[in-house]
Amino acid sequence: NFITNDVSFNSKNGIFHILTGPNMSGKSTYIRQVALVTLLAQIGSFVPASKMKFSLVDRIFTRVGASDNLAKGESTFMLEMIETSNIINNATNKSLIILDEVGRGTSTYDGVAIAWAIIEYIVDNIGAKTLFATHYHELIELDKRYKSVKNYHVSVVEEKGEVIFQYKIEDGGTDRSYGVHVAKIAGIPEEIVKRANEILGNFENNDIKKTESRNKKKTVQPKKIHPEQINLL
Repeated sequence: NFITNDVSFNSKNGIFHILTGPNMSGKSTYIRQVALVTLLAQIGSFVPASKMKFSLVDRIFTRVGASDNLAKGESTFMLEMIETSNIINNATNKSLIILDEVGRGTSTYDGVAIAWAIIEYIVDNIGAKTLFATHYHELIELDKRYKSVKNYHVSVVEEKGEVIFQYKIEDGGTDRSYGVHVAKIAGIPEEIVKRANEILGNFENNDIKKTESRNKKKTVQPKKIHPEQINLL
């Protein structure tokens, strides 16, 4: 069955939507859907909606997917930044911006920092209607700084140790991505999945020492230095 979701950009529901949720929960599908419906409406086509009211946009900008350009020597992250730069330099307050996991192509800290700064810039300097899907849960703090930023998430239900995707957009952010569960669905061996859950629990409890204690480390004895070697050091 097709699951419907509403979207509204205004002072109450926010102009900039940060969307969090599990892998495979439908975040990317949802934000692409909004772009496609907007395009269909603007060319005068029928739209898959019970009703729709919208303002004309001057452009629809999208940064989705992950790829590289070997011919030009552009890595996945470089290409991601080039496309994002094009959006930032050309979007206006009448544009629709769709951003899917910007910053994921680099380290976590760098990724969060870049994503955070991009959101601030769009809100402060552009004011475009924006959908920003991310796994960086730190970003949900931005709705406390900006009235125009609102958090949304894709709902899931945990039942008997299983995760059931609802594919429904709800208010508020979430701090879980259920990546280990997706790994299990993909066929990763149970031993790895079980161990990943243990490590995840340790990370969530800020108790990395438990993880380290499980690893059997060999004590490396320092090499003895003979007297005749001293002059060479």
